[in-house]
Amino acid sequence: MKPYLHKVQYYETDAMGIVHHSNYIRWMEEARIDFMEQLGFPYAEMEARGVLSPVKALSCAYQKPCAFGDTAEITVSPASFNGVVLTIRYETRNQKTGEQVCLARSEHVFLNREGHFVRMKREMPDFCAAITALLPDTET
Repeated sequence: MKPYLHKVQYYETDAMGIVHHSNYIRWMEEARIDFMEQLGFPYAEMEARGVLSPVKALSCAYQKPCAFGDTAEITVSPASFNGVVLTIRYETRNQKTGEQVCLARSEHVFLNREGHFVRMKREMPDFCAAITALLPDTET
C-alpha cells in the first residue's frame, strides 16, 4: 500500500507555527479512507451496503511537530482484527526529513444503520480476507 501524503496547510498551524495536535486525527481519517480505497473497499461503498465503522478508541503519541509547507507521509496498516474490532496503526513521517512525527492507533467496530453489530465474516468475507492478509505475522 502506498502511504497517504498530506501537504500541511497554513490554517492547520497554531500560534507556535506548528500543526495543532487535533489535525493529526483528521489526517488519520483521510489516510484510513485512502487505505480502504487502495484495499478495494471504499468506505462510501461500505456505507451504501449499510455497514458503518465508527471509532471505538484512539491513541496518538506525538514525537516531532510538522509545520506549514511540510508534507506528512502517513503509512496505514491493520494491527489486529478479530471480526468485530479492527485496530489500525498509523505511522506519520515528515516526507522531507524522514523523521517520525507520530505513531497512532484507532479501533473501529462495524455497525448497521440501527446501531447493531455487523458480523463482518458473514456480511463482507472478502473484506475480512483482505484485512487478514495484511495483518502482521504473530506466530513465534
